[in-house]
Amino acid sequence: MAHEFALKSLSILLRLPIIGSWIRKSFQPINAQPIVVKGVTFPNTIGLAAGFDKNAKWLPLLKDLGFGHVEIGTVTPLPQPGNPAPRLFRLPQDNALINRMGFNNDGIDAVVERLKKRPAGLVVGGNIGKNKITPNEEAINDYTIAFDAIYDHVDYLVVNISSPNTPGLRDLQEDTFITSLFEKLQSIRTTKRIWKPIFLKIAPDFKQTQIHSLIETIKKANVDGVIATNTTIDRSNLRTSNKSVENMGAGGLSGKPLFEASNTVLGFLAMELGDIPLIGVGGVFTKEDYEQKISMGASLVQVYTGFIYVGPRIVRKILS
Repeated sequence: MAHEFALKSLSILLRLPIIGSWIRKSFQPINAQPIVVKGVTFPNTIGLAAGFDKNAKWLPLLKDLGFGHVEIGTVTPLPQPGNPAPRLFRLPQDNALINRMGFNNDGIDAVVERLKKRPAGLVVGGNIGKNKITPNEEAINDYTIAFDAIYDHVDYLVVNISSPNTPGLRDLQEDTFITSLFEKLQSIRTTKRIWKPIFLKIAPDFKQTQIHSLIETIKKANVDGVIATNTTIDRSNLRTSNKSVENMGAGGLSGKPLFEASNTVLGFLAMELGDIPLIGVGGVFTKEDYEQKISMGASLVQVYTGFIYVGPRIVRKILS
């Protein structure tokens, strides 16, 4: 409710002739430099991670807030309500969130219709996933359906097999599925008029040996880029009481506690993947957080929980 209220209120303010123009200007980063990643020109290096604008409803507003790109989704072939509420929890002592939303979205057809009216000058990524009712043995069909439908309406695509909130989804982070899926998606891409990059979003909850195995798979599958990382299932070293955290229940943890774990994965990827571009996400609140992701090898950085805690001027604060 707070999410919807804040976005609607900002949208109304930005429509006001004089006040809207002044507010819009106050959000824009100063001297932000564009960057080209896999053939896509990003107006600046800060984007909004998937999960915030799941249904491509807020793209004009998010552009006005200064984001260089917005990753919509995760979108599934069929609409689905997601997991039962309550399913989103704040941990203010930790600058963190726990969510178990469960890919709640309006379905690929509704999202594509909204994307046809997307604002010019904003890079949009399409994050796709499988429906909860689809068994893993048939998951490749969901990804190909969503990929084919959304391809012409976004600038890059993201395969999400790393959310902890769809049962069994993380089991797909293995060699056979990733190589088969990317072979299929790359085959579909050859039928399209414009070549667009396909990224893979991965989890932070890997042991070192698992990361090395995943890196070999990424190379073998010719993945165009990697987003590191999704939320974590780890609950260690939180300031919030154990009882409170237990009462919140299952879900992915995002925000400050994710920063080091996501950086560890980002560092391994940067050392091993060479020229394959990386998007760093996880625990970015400040200019220093952003610069650390960049110094570790990220070409682009995304925020989510930081946006909620820092507020709508986060892009300007980081980049100016």
